[in-house]
Amino acid sequence: MATIQIPDALLVNKYVAGDENALAILIKRHQSKIFGFIYSKILDRDLADDIFQDTFVKVIKTLKSNSYNEEGKFLPWVMRIASNLIIDHYRRNKKMPMLRETEEFSIFSILRDSSPNIESEMITTQVELDLKKIIKGLPEDQQEVLMMRIYQDLSFKEISDLTGVSINTALGRMRYALMNMRKVIEKNQIILST
Repeated sequence: MATIQIPDALLVNKYVAGDENALAILIKRHQSKIFGFIYSKILDRDLADDIFQDTFVKVIKTLKSNSYNEEGKFLPWVMRIASNLIIDHYRRNKKMPMLRETEEFSIFSILRDSSPNIESEMITTQVELDLKKIIKGLPEDQQEVLMMRIYQDLSFKEISDLTGVSINTALGRMRYALMNMRKVIEKNQIILST
């Protein structure tokens, strides 16, 4: 006889109501998918373990403070938390992986000569600062998609799953993010090359 799986939303409600075991079931249910996602972006088992634990510390804090309202989309919500913690890790360590070269993201391309001198390093640093300022000026939903696509190299399908929006919405947000960035770059005559 098949056992009926309790929906995530019901387990979340049980946990909020004081059933600690409900969270254990949720963690066990989604552990491999969440850890696999984190590990695929970090490629360091110990660090991935730390981020996995930090993810669930945030999950617990949010659930305990009654500020969870993801309407039954528990896994994508947890994956977003993990994704943000991964981005925070790269920011703290200033090791944001830059994108591969494609025509779509050519505004991010930073030309470098083969023997960087202090001047070109300073210009590169300024270009990166300018880009970060421009990105921070975008609406939050566009920022999120852009960070996931460019810095985490996620597919639009993965972005769609993590953010809980359709692939077309994710594509649209990326398109608007790039258009908005181009406008800022042209308006302020920012030069994104060394």
